[in-house]
Amino acid sequence: MPKLWNETIDAHRRAVRDATLDTTAALVAKHGLLSVTMAKIAEETGIGRATLYKYFPDVEAILIAWHERQVASHLEHLTAIRDQAGDAGERLEAVLEAYAFISHEHHGTELAARLHRGEHIVKAQHHLHQLIRDLLAEGAATGDLRDDVAPDELATYCLHALMAASSLPSKAAVRRLVTVTLAGLKPPRRSDGGLGCADLSDAPQSRS
Repeated sequence: MPKLWNETIDAHRRAVRDATLDTTAALVAKHGLLSVTMAKIAEETGIGRATLYKYFPDVEAILIAWHERQVASHLEHLTAIRDQAGDAGERLEAVLEAYAFISHEHHGTELAARLHRGEHIVKAQHHLHQLIRDLLAEGAATGDLRDDVAPDELATYCLHALMAASSLPSKAAVRRLVTVTLAGLKPPRRSDGGLGCADLSDAPQSRS
């Protein structure tokens, strides 16, 4: 079979698959998960049910494929942000803010609750953890970020802290959460453990 013909078939299959994923997600968002059937998906996509079953066995399989595509797109977006110009601290802030907004916009729905588990989520979280960990290690090496805690631990701290973005009421609240999270990554102040003369002069005086 000619290569051009193969490429045309592959492109057609990708188009049908993408249309099916988009249509299913839109139907679930509009009517609810339990109201969506394979027959309805085929009708809205404009393909026969027999054709649809050649691509997916059921509605859940379609939704899982849609979610995998969404997660992959988010990871590509975060990776592109990481690769932008700037020091490690600036790029880390941009990545954490983007991740927080993704969490804020795509959680809290029936569909998200059903799909936010499974092997593809575990792999995506591992990839994201590595991405953040590498930025933290880079920032610690240059003195921009704290180096008294292992980058692995700090990456876990970041991800768990920003999970709260899913329940926040506004983008302004998400930005405040990112600011608070970043504050925990700053290098700690160096101290000899005692108070100097200047410190004593600034301290409140006790009254007898």
